[in-house]
Amino acid sequence: MWRISYRMYHAVSTASFWLERRLTRAGMLVAGCTILAGALGVDTTLSVAYQAFAFLAALVAVAALCLPALRVRAVVERELPRVATAGERFTYRARISNTGAVAMGGLSLIEELPDPRPTLEAFRSAVRFPTYRAWKRLVDASRMVRVAEQPVPPLAPGAAAEIEVEAQALKRGVVHSRGLTIARADPLGLMKTLRPFGTQANLLVLPRRYPVPPFTLPGSRRFQQGGVALATSVGDSEEFMSLRDYRPGDPLQRIHWKSFARAARPVVKECQDEYFERHALVLDTFARPGGERQFEEAVSIAASFACTIETRESLLDLMFIGTEAYSYTTGRGQLSAGSLLEILAGVQPCRDRPFSSLAQAVLARGQALSGCICVLLGWDDERQAFAHAVRTSGVPLRVIAASDTPVDDPPPWLLVIEPGKVREGLARL
Repeated sequence: MWRISYRMYHAVSTASFWLERRLTRAGMLVAGCTILAGALGVDTTLSVAYQAFAFLAALVAVAALCLPALRVRAVVERELPRVATAGERFTYRARISNTGAVAMGGLSLIEELPDPRPTLEAFRSAVRFPTYRAWKRLVDASRMVRVAEQPVPPLAPGAAAEIEVEAQALKRGVVHSRGLTIARADPLGLMKTLRPFGTQANLLVLPRRYPVPPFTLPGSRRFQQGGVALATSVGDSEEFMSLRDYRPGDPLQRIHWKSFARAARPVVKECQDEYFERHALVLDTFARPGGERQFEEAVSIAASFACTIETRESLLDLMFIGTEAYSYTTGRGQLSAGSLLEILAGVQPCRDRPFSSLAQAVLARGQALSGCICVLLGWDDERQAFAHAVRTSGVPLRVIAASDTPVDDPPPWLLVIEPGKVREGLARL
């Protein structure tokens, strides 16, 4: 049943997609009236609807016969913006040049976006019962960008036109555009011939962001092993201060060999311990099946904090679990807040690792953290144990839980936000 339903819905969507691209609005009206007139005029002795059917069918036939004669000789240039933001509109410009010897009219520009239809496995895992309504909901949820078909003014031979294309980013992620297609309508304005252009491009859609009111991060300055320069690397190093003579007990790793060779006596590097604030922004990626909306809201909350937290004199570690434990640091010469947004644009739910791996990654850095902001997917026993372990380790904690279930008597460091009401929830910080 699943396979049959999937193939049927896939075929219906394919036919609908073909009709939308090949017929103009007037053509859809004429085609619909043709079908209706044909159904009503089956019995020619009871109605004269067959006459309307014959006339409309002739119009469609003439329009179809004109398509092979229509030529689209043009050159298209466009450059997508590098980034956009989910939930916001954006524009870009495209230039179309007529390289033929005759004028062209009835042109329009179509952006070739990725196919949003789910696979059979994704359809079965996301839907309890195979209905077309569920199929349509999955298709709409998979669309990352919506770009309307843009009309192009008539082009004289050798002329060019520059148009502004309006689009809307719907969902975070990377959009791989397959190119552009120029459509040209027939003289009756019913059907279109298509000419594809393989100008592929990518667009990065950043997560949706919400305003975060001013708040004070928990914690104080702590010693950072490795100093600022090595805050995101592995190893034992400190901030260099000066050179001095060797003293018994100094480690060999601190010997400055160039000075040793020049002075003919052991010389070591003297370093200074560094103390500064370092906070962790922890994102829970362990989404349950069917919790995609909750996960997207959690990513948006994390993106809102990543843009708001001041990192000129401190560090911020973005931590989450994917195929492994990831940690990215911004502030004091490290990554920028924009880089964190680009990383969050590609975060996917973790399905093959236990939630305890997140707790282990955070607790492993507990001694260096001044505070921790956790964005969790709910507030169950496992996540409560995680928050308790972080607080027990001495790290000040603030938890934002994206959950549909309210929490009775939440502690002051816990904020529960209902998905769909993130803006109102963050205003309570």
